[in-house]
Amino acid sequence: MNMAKCTNCQTRWKAKDIWSLGFSKIGKPCSICGERQYISAKTKKMMTLGYISLAFALIFPFIIKLSNKDEPWL
Repeated sequence: MNMAKCTNCQTRWKAKDIWSLGFSKIGKPCSICGERQYISAKTKKMMTLGYISLAFALIFPFIIKLSNKDEPWL
């Protein structure tokens, strides 16, 4: 599995940055290009299904996809 990449510059994000993005409602800028990234709608749907499970928490940084838009959940 690969870590999430910025949709603009394709830089791989560090796990700690992905975790902080997971708790952010306003997205997070890429540390390289500055393009604001958000958790994709597809990932948000997956999070609602297994956010509490330990297994999901361990693989979260590897399955997350980023978006340069704040997509609605549905």
